[in-house]
Amino acid sequence: MPPGILHEQVSAALANWQLDVAEALLSDADGDPAPAAGAPLTSLSRAWADTLRAELLVRRLRMAGFTLLGDPIDETGSAVERPLDPHDPHEGPPAEDAGAGRVGARTGSAGHAAAAIALVRSARAAFDASDDDLQRAAGLARHARIELLSRRVDAAMDEAVEAASLLDPALPPTPLLVHTLGALSSVLADLELMPLALDYQRRAHHTALRLAEDEPGPDAGGLVGDSAARLAALCAEVGEGLLDDDSPDAADPHFAEARALAEESLAGLAEDDPHRPTAEVVLGSALVGLGEHDAAVAVLQRVAGTVPASEDRALLAAAELALGRALRRQGRGADADDHLALALALATEQGLPRLRRAALRELCTLHADLDDAARALPYLQAYLADELDRVDERRTRWVELFGRRKSLLETERAAGQLRRQAYEDPLTHLPNRRYAEGRLDGLLAAGAAPALAVVDIDHFKAINDQAGHPGGDAVLRAVAQLLVDGVRDTDEVCRWAGDEFVILLPDTTAEQGERAMERIRQSIATNDWSALGVDVPVTISAGIASAARGDDRRTLFAAADGVLYDAKRSGRDRVVRLSGVTQTRAADGAPADPPRPAAPVFEGELLDLDTATSGDAAPAGPADSVAGVQPQPTDILFGGPRDVPSPRAEEDDAGGFGRLLVEPAVPAEPVPTRPGPRPRVVGRVVGPADGPADVPAADQPAPGAGRTPATRAPRTGPEVVRAAGRSTEHVLALVRAARQEHPERPAVVVGAPADTLVALAAEHDAYTTMDHAAMAAAVGPLPEPRGRVVVLGAGSVDTAVAAEAAFLARVGGTEVVRVEDVGVAAVPALLADGSLLADAGCVVVVAGTDAALATAVAGATEVPVVAVPTSGGQSGALAGIGALLTMLNSGTAGVVVSAVDDGCAAGVVAARIARR
Repeated sequence: MPPGILHEQVSAALANWQLDVAEALLSDADGDPAPAAGAPLTSLSRAWADTLRAELLVRRLRMAGFTLLGDPIDETGSAVERPLDPHDPHEGPPAEDAGAGRVGARTGSAGHAAAAIALVRSARAAFDASDDDLQRAAGLARHARIELLSRRVDAAMDEAVEAASLLDPALPPTPLLVHTLGALSSVLADLELMPLALDYQRRAHHTALRLAEDEPGPDAGGLVGDSAARLAALCAEVGEGLLDDDSPDAADPHFAEARALAEESLAGLAEDDPHRPTAEVVLGSALVGLGEHDAAVAVLQRVAGTVPASEDRALLAAAELALGRALRRQGRGADADDHLALALALATEQGLPRLRRAALRELCTLHADLDDAARALPYLQAYLADELDRVDERRTRWVELFGRRKSLLETERAAGQLRRQAYEDPLTHLPNRRYAEGRLDGLLAAGAAPALAVVDIDHFKAINDQAGHPGGDAVLRAVAQLLVDGVRDTDEVCRWAGDEFVILLPDTTAEQGERAMERIRQSIATNDWSALGVDVPVTISAGIASAARGDDRRTLFAAADGVLYDAKRSGRDRVVRLSGVTQTRAADGAPADPPRPAAPVFEGELLDLDTATSGDAAPAGPADSVAGVQPQPTDILFGGPRDVPSPRAEEDDAGGFGRLLVEPAVPAEPVPTRPGPRPRVVGRVVGPADGPADVPAADQPAPGAGRTPATRAPRTGPEVVRAAGRSTEHVLALVRAARQEHPERPAVVVGAPADTLVALAAEHDAYTTMDHAAMAAAVGPLPEPRGRVVVLGAGSVDTAVAAEAAFLARVGGTEVVRVEDVGVAAVPALLADGSLLADAGCVVVVAGTDAALATAVAGATEVPVVAVPTSGGQSGALAGIGALLTMLNSGTAGVVVSAVDDGCAAGVVAARIARR
């Protein structure tokens, strides 16, 4: 029974204490006069019906002299009965008072209390389960009225506050919203919160006006008139309160507003509208406040004579009070006495405390003016008793408010402790990783471009071993303090995990962050650590990256963590930043350079790196066969795919390292042949075949027929997935398949755009190692580093390919040192002291226009060199063919050449050489 015609009829009957009429209406609506408190609620209609039934039972309890909880109500000051026990079905009076009628009355009241409690709880549960905030607010406002009837002021306050919290100002205007705002205003007025009551009734009136504009009609007009009359009544009541406080100047605006609203209400209501008498009473009250007593008396006498006492006793009480007040101020004391006495009787009968207090005050004033102290004294005593009750209620409310405020502060304090535990590292008292992740997400979501520094204490295990764990903890705290002291107030230092920290640098470039971190690094390196009992050096390594368009938390951290790894592999105690060149992206978030096509290596072995099954690649042939080669840029010079030349029987004059690149294999099946030179069987090129291979004649002996077949050793390197030309979903599927088939080694994705890297990080999170500069990611465990690879880049245009080679070498299980902008002229000085290549197992030279760099490096060292030609540089370089031919024609032994821009294959080959 949501608010509607029947709802209003039941509410009117309850307000006039016509409880039998209300019960009959509820029985007709539900068909069952018994309150089914235990039945399940199936709709909001049932919740409303139970709410109205609960109010009916509470009013019956009030008439019997009890509250909802069974406490006796002392209205007269006489002795009262003991409290009811709603849970005792055999409730009765003490033995000395026992009588059949009394027993039945108490038992019935106890039953009413128990049923009302059950109905209130079940209806409240149904409203709480509703997704309709407005329906919930309407139900809560009605439940607040029930609590007021039960003299439970604190519970009524709770219901009113929760209802107000649900009434969003953005709610569209509806009749239910107007009714709910008005009901809440009435509750607030009874709670002596008149300013709030005015605010909510004013909002109800404005909502009714908006509704009338959107949906004009008699129903909307009635809502406007009713809301205006209610608002006017509150204004007049506030004005009378100010008059009682001897503030007539402050009261006049309220009376004027009440008069204007009442006239507006009457203008919008039809002559037979049931809300019209209310507006006329309010108009009369406003005229009394403004001193227009004759006009007020005429209006109020007409209303008092036309409103039947049996229909709206509350309205009649208000009319009699206003009429008696007007007559008193006209000097007609005898006539005023009759009307005021009737108003007092009606207010007491109807349980209207505000009207009752006003009537008592007027009667006391009237008889005091008439010098009739004997009659004024009882009214004064009753008025003072009511005022004392109000003071007690307010005192109780203040005690309750004190307890709630104290509880709120304790809750806030506990919440603060929980927040500190959740977001603060207990050892260093810095924000922890959870806080750092949330803060970084917030900065990136707001469109900021922060820099991120990832800091690691070098050889922290050695510090712990030398100084013990207490000494190690002291070092962590000291390093944390030095980091905080070295940054700006806007920067945030957080402990990430173990001996690792991160620093969030808002609105900072990587270059600015590098300078700041270098100062901090020096302060830590020169700090006197002997006071902490630490004799070993304490230094830090740091990697810095600045956020670029399309970055999220994971990709930015992966970029900074990647250069931190470079700092540690380069000797530690240093700061390395991610170059702005290598971090550049195109406007749409795709890689700045187009994907690089895979091409075969012309000396040694091109590994079958992309081992994951895909639908767009032809399966490779037997391990020792040579499949057709995809057309390459060199075809324009050689007239077709080039066959790899036959191997030499003798080793290289310089000792050679071809055997390190090739895993020996003996064909078990005949090897297909092609016209021209015989292909090598010690190396192979994997790719889609152009057509069926030539099959040797039946009488022709297969190559290697006299040898014993050998089994190929199982591979241990990474599983490589090339992302070029594949969708993100396809790449993710290939990575899953590779990880499922080979969980013991990582799956590497190369040539991946930013969105693919983000998707990989989101799906695999902590298992993902990423390098944005290389456009590559590795998913899975990385092998322990063994051996060392040095990657030399000739210029800035070669940086992306060099980064890819370095990443694959690192994923392949070696330490990697990268040196950029190395020209041919700088090679002698670079290699002069011998420290760079002292422990290197292989050197990768990445060059385009300066392709002779590979020959220069190979001539200055005996370390194997893998040369990678690149397509960047001059426009006449023929997409890298010029660099490729220069490297292939190197006159220095010990150089192997990869395909153009194929840093992936070069990194894998270099790692295999270095690890051996």
